[in-house]
Amino acid sequence: MHCTDRIGPWARRLAAAALLAAVGACTLPTPTRPPPPVPSAPPAPPPEVAPTPPALPPPRAASNWDEFRLQAAQRLVQAHPGASYLGPVPEPLLAIPVLEVELDAEGAVRRVTVVRYPRQARDTAALAVAAVHRAAPYGSMRRLPRPWKWTEVFLFDDERRFKPRTLDTD
Repeated sequence: MHCTDRIGPWARRLAAAALLAAVGACTLPTPTRPPPPVPSAPPAPPPEVAPTPPALPPPRAASNWDEFRLQAAQRLVQAHPGASYLGPVPEPLLAIPVLEVELDAEGAVRRVTVVRYPRQARDTAALAVAAVHRAAPYGSMRRLPRPWKWTEVFLFDDERRFKPRTLDTD
């Protein structure tokens, strides 16, 4: 007598279904065709590189504070041709931050203090601080009396471009 003879017809069908399921699970899937090749896209253009700031002339040593302030203001504008303006100051101005800049003997920035934050467009103070750092060094300070500090007023227009107040001769 066979072991499957002792079980009923439903049990045999269930056992056969389980056997078929087990065998089916062990078979490999029918191979499929690889997808058709996708036409290649043209190569991406190289990423845009931020324009390099203009090369500044070597800083000169000033013989007095008035000469130094003028040279520093000119250097700020030269270092930021797209972020600064010359000519008449627009009315009304967007913001007027005031900075105190402390330098070391070689004209490198030691510290920048915001003396006056504008009431509106407070971010212009940070723009002015960054501009001071990018325009450095400012030249040897050894001919000038200590402390090696100067104050600059930044006149910002509606486009967030600045003009150092030292250059505003109008």
